[in-house]
Amino acid sequence: MQDNNLTNPNESILNEDSSTSSIRPLKFDDFLGQDNIKSKLKVFIESAKKREVALDHILFFGPPGLGKTTLSQIIASELGTNIKATSAPVIERAGDLASILTTLQEKDVLFIDEIHRLRTVVEEVLYSAMEDFFVDIKVGEGASAKSFRVKLPHFTLIGATTRSGLLSTPLYDRFGIIERLEFYTDNNLADIVKRNALLLKIQITDDAALSIAKRSRGTPRIVNRLLRRVFDFATVSNVLTIDENFANDSLEQLGVDKQGFEALDKLYLNTIIKNYNGGPVGVDTLSVSLSEQIETIEDVIEPYLIQSGFIKRTAKGRVATLKAYSYLNIRKNYDDNYNIEENTLFDNAKE
Repeated sequence: MQDNNLTNPNESILNEDSSTSSIRPLKFDDFLGQDNIKSKLKVFIESAKKREVALDHILFFGPPGLGKTTLSQIIASELGTNIKATSAPVIERAGDLASILTTLQEKDVLFIDEIHRLRTVVEEVLYSAMEDFFVDIKVGEGASAKSFRVKLPHFTLIGATTRSGLLSTPLYDRFGIIERLEFYTDNNLADIVKRNALLLKIQITDDAALSIAKRSRGTPRIVNRLLRRVFDFATVSNVLTIDENFANDSLEQLGVDKQGFEALDKLYLNTIIKNYNGGPVGVDTLSVSLSEQIETIEDVIEPYLIQSGFIKRTAKGRVATLKAYSYLNIRKNYDDNYNIEENTLFDNAKE
């Protein structure tokens, strides 16, 4: 089984420095953000512990980098059980999954990342495992093949996905707890910056922490990456305290603007507006134009742009909003029947 080495938002930003131990939170109280989800999970865990049963199966979904992996590890820690972690792409055969399931102990947690990518033949093994806690194992081939049933301990499956819509209905319906992780607030991200800066022994002002947070697209994984890079600039420049001006200058040199947009985000918006007249344009066409995989566009680029109101997904394709035109300082072209109210909104957005 593959060792879990997945990046996650509240994970230590110190993993680049082998001399510093990990600060991965092991308790809900140490995990910053997602307060609503944490409060519900505490109730579910306490209930399971009082009843002395395995926790219901859990599905976490939402954009990457928001804490799905870390929350899963915290759940196992709070339950006082073991966690085994893997990802769907490495489970190629039904036998691979069966071998993992049969090593679990009572009330253990099995974490499967990218669960939407499970092969159908593997997914079907999960149905009986999740619902009735057994698997049928086939031995041999052809007429001499035999099948025997193996009973499993009551375990908790935690699935993580960025694309819940790709899960089959039979699999989706077998999860008793389904939670969507939301983008973080700037204040939550600033708290993460300050916490990790302390562990890096960096002096950073509150304004600088907030400035880094505002350019992190609501994602702790990104805020940790940006803090590391700002720290690099501070180290080379012999800066002992990172203030707001130094943080902003460093981030500008990194090509991260005040919206948190980098080169690929700007290219994406420019492609829709300049090449396809603002849309609608299909994701397949964008994939070819940007030389990026569809998964990268849908899972990495678009979630924050949609959340922030820069693009819309429609039945016909992606459409750039007036906010995107304003951001790029491009005047939208209207035909003779253009909407006066919409044009006024564009003028106000520029102001």
